[in-house]
Amino acid sequence: MEYVVTAFSKKGEKLFEQRFEAENNKEARAKGEVLLEENGYGDITHRITTSYGKLIGFHR
Repeated sequence: MEYVVTAFSKKGEKLFEQRFEAENNKEARAKGEVLLEENGYGDITHRITTSYGKLIGFHR
């Protein structure tokens, strides 16, 4: 299944977005967190969604 991780600035601007594959929501959340950390966005507002828009992770 395809997922999308997105990080936002405090003003709501999109800073980072990447699509990736995972077997399930639990794996996707873990992979999304790793992608954010690797790209320096782990501590800012971000979300992880399915490719069809279902929210599976949010951090503020």
